[in-house]
Amino acid sequence: MKHKNLGPVFSIANQKGGVGKTTTSINLAASLSAFDKRVLVLDLDPQGNTTSGLGVDKDNVKVGMYELLSHGEDLKEAIIETDCEGLYLVPATIDLSGSEVELVNLNAREEILKTCLRNYEGEPFDYVIIDCPPALNMLTINALTASDRVLVTLQTEFYAMEGLSQLMDTIRRVRANLNEHLEIEGILLTMVDRRNNLSSQVEKDVREYFGAQVYEAVVPRNVRLSEAPSYGLPVMYHDLRSKGAQAYFQVAQEMMQRESIAV
Repeated sequence: MKHKNLGPVFSIANQKGGVGKTTTSINLAASLSAFDKRVLVLDLDPQGNTTSGLGVDKDNVKVGMYELLSHGEDLKEAIIETDCEGLYLVPATIDLSGSEVELVNLNAREEILKTCLRNYEGEPFDYVIIDCPPALNMLTINALTASDRVLVTLQTEFYAMEGLSQLMDTIRRVRANLNEHLEIEGILLTMVDRRNNLSSQVEKDVREYFGAQVYEAVVPRNVRLSEAPSYGLPVMYHDLRSKGAQAYFQVAQEMMQRESIAV
């Protein structure tokens, strides 16, 4: 699905909370921008953790995702610069939770975000990354309908696979009814601890089941990754040499490599 002035659109999705969606949205976007890409992040989670994790004060947001979806604001008006060079954001505030209710009565409600992106005529971006909420709700459906690809974050723990079939089913339904171009970009394993037998076993099982769809790069458990949001920074700006920062550089490189093969 080609958008004028916009490169491929990626949704970071999983209806489970706490599996690294926001951490991935922030740090993958920052890593892509470090490779001289212009990256736009859409914070589609009413909790707004991507917004605060990129150092933006939600109290100062005048136009964000809510105004975009519910009031028909122009995407160009909602984009703000972050402190990371080449990285831009459409922020979220708690108001966004109201969109969920307000969209229900609209025509083509699943395609509001897709239309926003299609109508964008501002400065071009190489990548668009959407941080989805931890639910298969109307906001997530909007994200999937507007996306070219879905990157699923999967924590290597006991219940990792639970709910994954539900997400895959939702992706299939969106592809069948709303967005025939939607593809699964891959599965990114997060919070990997290879000293832990269970974590290693889950990784082995996921790789056996999903094969090449699973990213080679994995994101380890890392203290610096957990600390960085409290400073309003991606981990590479907090501690460039940390395992977390290096892991997301590898994820970004693998994404760009997969993208070049797919084109």
